Amino acid sequence: MPAARKAQRESDASVVRMQASDEQRPAGRLLGDELRFHRERLGYTLSDAAQVIRASTSKVSRLERGESPAKPRDVHDLAVFYGLSREQQSQLDQLLAQAGNADLYARFADVTPNFLKRLIRLEATAQTISVFEPRVVPGLLQTEAYARALVRMMEVGLSDVGIDRIVALRMQRQVMLDKGVPTLAALISEEVLYRPYGTAGVMAEQVRFLLKATLTNRVNVRIVRKEAMVPPYPIFHLKFTDGDCQELAYVEHLDGANYVTQKRQLDKYRHLLDNVRANTYEREGSTASLERALDHWERRAAAEESG
Repeated sequence: MPAARKAQRESDASVVRMQASDEQRPAGRLLGDELRFHRERLGYTLSDAAQVIRASTSKVSRLERGESPAKPRDVHDLAVFYGLSREQQSQLDQLLAQAGNADLYARFADVTPNFLKRLIRLEATAQTISVFEPRVVPGLLQTEAYARALVRMMEVGLSDVGIDRIVALRMQRQVMLDKGVPTLAALISEEVLYRPYGTAGVMAEQVRFLLKATLTNRVNVRIVRKEAMVPPYPIFHLKFTDGDCQELAYVEHLDGANYVTQKRQLDKYRHLLDNVRANTYEREGSTASLERALDHWERRAAAEESG
C-alpha cells in the first residue's frame, strides 16, 4: 500500500458536517468528496480505485467531482476497499440516499426479497415497532458478527460478497433507531439468548449489545420466559401517526411474509402480542436474564480461549 497521506478532518465528527456554503451543493458532490478524501488519505490513486469498481480513471474522477451518478454497488466496493468503519459507511449511505437513491431497499435490491422491501419502507415511516422473535435476535438489534454468522448459516452457497451485502443491509436498517423515531419494543424468547450463532465471543458481544439497548429510551427489550407458550413464528406490529392505515402486522415465514391490515386479523395478532408481553420479565427481570446469558457466554468464551 502506498504511504498514507495526511489529511485534516474533524476527528470527532459523527456525521458529515455541512457548512452554510455547502447547502446548495448536490449531495452527489459531497459523496464524491468523501470518497476522494478516503482515497487520498490512504494514498491510493485514481487507477487503484478504478480497478476496484472495474471502471476507467475518468469515471472515478467524475464520481469524485459529483459529475457522474453514484452506483450503490460502486460505493460499497470502494468503502470495503478503503476499509471504512460501519459509521463511515453509514455516512456514505446517507449521502448516497440524498443523491437520488433514497430507498434503502433499492440500494440493496440484489439481496432484498420483495416481501422484505415493503417492510423496510414501512419501518422508516412508523411511529412504533413491536416485534416478537422466538428463534433469533431481531434483525434491528443484531450485531454485525451475529448477523454474519446467521446469514452464513441460512444462505448456503452464497458468496462472501453476497453475505456482506445482506449483513450491510441489516446494519443500515438499524440507523433509523438513532433518530428517536420509531421506537422499538423487542420481545425475545429466553432460549434465543442461549442459541449459538457464531462463537461464544460473538454471542457474548450480542448479549452485551442487548443489555446496552435496555439503557436507551428508544428501545424496550423484554425477555419472554422459557416456560411460556408463545407463537412459533416472529410477529411485527407497526403503528403510524398519519394516513388511512394506522397500523399493520407483518408475519414472516421461511420464504415469504404476510401483511395484515384487516381489523379482525389485526385484533388476532395484537392479542397474540399481548399474551407474549404477559409472559415476559419486567425490566429488572429482563436485565437479570440478559446478565445470566452474558455470564454463560463469557465463561464459555474464556474456556475456549484457555482450551
